[in-house]
Amino acid sequence: MPTDTPQPAFVLVRPQMGENIGAAARAMWNFGLDRMRLVAPRDGWPNPKAVAMASGAGRLLDEAQLTADVAEAVADCHFVMATTARARGLTKPVFSPERAMQVAAERIAAGERVAVLFGPERAGLENEDIAKANAIINVPVNPDFPSLNLAQCVLLTGYEWRRAQGAITPERVDMARADWAEQIEIEKLADHYEARLSEAGFFFPEHKAEGMRLNLRNMWSRMPLTRADVQTLHGVLRQMVRWKDRGD
Repeated sequence: MPTDTPQPAFVLVRPQMGENIGAAARAMWNFGLDRMRLVAPRDGWPNPKAVAMASGAGRLLDEAQLTADVAEAVADCHFVMATTARARGLTKPVFSPERAMQVAAERIAAGERVAVLFGPERAGLENEDIAKANAIINVPVNPDFPSLNLAQCVLLTGYEWRRAQGAITPERVDMARADWAEQIEIEKLADHYEARLSEAGFFFPEHKAEGMRLNLRNMWSRMPLTRADVQTLHGVLRQMVRWKDRGD
């Protein structure tokens, strides 16, 4: 059975190749989507080539709803969006994929059912299909090569759905079993380097010494150091001093 997670239905309209249906299922499941609807697949249904391509997402194919036309596929929906890379001469709201999935999330949170139409591989959705939609999702592709593979378009839209759920962290650091150094540890590292550099005559000429020390302190504070980093830098300096002493 489909998950209970509120989400849009992805409607593949007259898909031509079983492989692309399977790849679309895989792309959907990558982003936690499992409501697939199929409108008149060219090669019939079920299709063993779709199952082979789904690679672990075969459950979506088993539970996919098969319909004869777009009207039947979206009959229970309150809001429908149609993906297309081309202007169609139809007066409709046009969303970027990002905004479209934000709108979908808002409407679904309000209790509405939302569907997204994806056209067949060769030519995309027909105007008759798009006329049944409330809005268009326009993918900002290269105008000289606007054709998107079906599964690619599903993947892109699924990713934006995931983003709209706040499930993607824009930036993070994988700590790999490390801890960030505390300020006292960085302060001691700065003291260590300053002392050894002073002994080596680094802070010269004298009238520039204060500014040089300040720049070094500022450099340490900008560096995101782990405790292991601090220990390594202490070790580097100790070994350089030992090496110098042996050379004497």
